[in-house]
Amino acid sequence: MRAAAAATSTAAALLAPGLKLCAGGARARVSCPSRSRLPLHRIAAMASAPNPSFRPEEARSPPALELPTPPLSKFKVALCQLSVTADKNRNIAHARAAIEKAASEGAKLVLLPEIWNGPYSNDSFPEYAEDIEAGGDAAPSFSMMSEVARILQVTLVGGSIAERSGNNLYNTCCIFGSDGKLKGKHRKIHLFDIDIPGKITFKESKTLTAGQNPTVVDTDVGRIGIGICYDIRFQELAMLYAARGAHLLCYPGAFNMTTGPLHWELLQRARATDNQLFVATCGPARDTSAGYVAWGHSTLVGPFGEVIATTEHEEATIIAEIDYSLIEQRSCLLQHALRVEIPYQCRVGQQTCELREAGKHNEGVSSRRNPGGAAESGPRHCSTATAAQELPLLTGTAHCYRRWLCLTLSVRQARHGELMSQQLKKPPAFWWPEL
Repeated sequence: MRAAAAATSTAAALLAPGLKLCAGGARARVSCPSRSRLPLHRIAAMASAPNPSFRPEEARSPPALELPTPPLSKFKVALCQLSVTADKNRNIAHARAAIEKAASEGAKLVLLPEIWNGPYSNDSFPEYAEDIEAGGDAAPSFSMMSEVARILQVTLVGGSIAERSGNNLYNTCCIFGSDGKLKGKHRKIHLFDIDIPGKITFKESKTLTAGQNPTVVDTDVGRIGIGICYDIRFQELAMLYAARGAHLLCYPGAFNMTTGPLHWELLQRARATDNQLFVATCGPARDTSAGYVAWGHSTLVGPFGEVIATTEHEEATIIAEIDYSLIEQRSCLLQHALRVEIPYQCRVGQQTCELREAGKHNEGVSSRRNPGGAAESGPRHCSTATAAQELPLLTGTAHCYRRWLCLTLSVRQARHGELMSQQLKKPPAFWWPEL
């Protein structure tokens, strides 16, 4: 967590240039001719002056992986846009029937919507939550998904359900292999807190806890990166999945009637185009009598940003084909690999903040591999040097998500205030699963 704290302090220093980071992450006041707080347009105006000694390929962390060869290069995917009621048993049986129908039509991968086993509300999350670790009667939705995936021999991205773990509740997506075994579990990282006056107010953070880990799983239909709903707004997460060799990004999501028409398809196509991957989303069907009215429009997007298949707002299951050969074809067209690698830096007046090159990182607190890998030897610091020092925020498509997220969230929070703010007061400690 020291890495997260230091990165948070670094981002804060950008917004408050009179602060200096000292050893151990402590702050001390330094003299600075600029004002106590600089306007955001000056922060956003990042001046780039590339240093010939900087080697972006050495700064990648974790290093990008070659796209693996998937077990299947072409297969059918089913997006099950389900109607959801207050009857949990009905919802479970209804979801099972939809999965069975999709499998009978040849689908090898099936997606369910976000929060499909009960109403999407803060009052309902505790009531419908399941103890996934306990299983059995404590997790009927989980048990059904595991069983049906095994019987039908399909890969199942199980939308999301409310998960109870200790004293916390999570918005959790379970991914099952064709053997019915749990391949991965993604807890929603970016909780949905929104307040648009006269339109919609909702705060998942009232009842839910944010997840801490990105999720990449190897399945019979390729390597899949998982996000839930609001996670799709953060391109850094998708970029990391792409850097870890994902073929497909799956986002169960329940966008609403305010942000859905504006952003739902836009964000899917952006994530697909950014990373030249397939993006699949699945939402619940629209119920205008519900407290939270979902937008619907479950969609499959190709690696060129093209909409391959989509629903309207009614309950429906669409079957579409994914052909991974298109990833290579689209990549050849755009030739992203030939782009110039630019070491981005930030210069705010005379106040310059530097992160040591990404090859050096803080000591991890987990035995699992983290974005930094080895221990960091040099302190992060701010200085008043006249010459700009490099802040390698993002080199290529694989830089340290935790550090970039700190800066991104700080700037976004300051810009948007409470309108579209993130509830993350500190960035999560991201650790990569071993692949």
